[in-house]
Amino acid sequence: MRGLFSGRSRRYVLNVWKFMHFWLLKTEPDECSIDDLAAAGSRGAPWDGIRNYQARNYLRDEVKAGDQVFIYHSSCAQVGVAGVAQVLRGGHFDPDQFDPNSAHFDPKSSQDSPRWYRIELRFARKFKQVVPLARLKQMPELAAMVLLRQGRLSVQPVTPTEWDAILKAAETFA
Repeated sequence: MRGLFSGRSRRYVLNVWKFMHFWLLKTEPDECSIDDLAAAGSRGAPWDGIRNYQARNYLRDEVKAGDQVFIYHSSCAQVGVAGVAQVLRGGHFDPDQFDPNSAHFDPKSSQDSPRWYRIELRFARKFKQVVPLARLKQMPELAAMVLLRQGRLSVQPVTPTEWDAILKAAETFA
């Protein structure tokens, strides 16, 4: 059956999906919430302050413009996936590491050898309700998800299967 994604256009779509990645970014809503991203509009907002080497490596090496991310609210009353954002700009050095007045200042970091990276995000959508961690733990398709195995990591890869399952849960969770 020939349709919208046939021939050359189908190959293009498959190639785009091959290179686009999905992520889960943990954030405390009083620092950067899904509502803050919505308020930033099309110009987007920085996602910064990461001071964990594994999370830094994901930001520096793997998170790219166009990738889709779940915004996960932590350390709050409603812990869980709050919505979706898109990466506007992939990993680039976090200027706060050089600012002695910043809470994220790192005296061991230098302009020649920056240690910390950030990305720029743009709001895509807010879920009607936060999909709570308790619900995610009940979903068999998420059994191997990094969030449920290494929960403290602030930047986590998400598989396409996990991505689809969480989107479906967001639509049906009430």
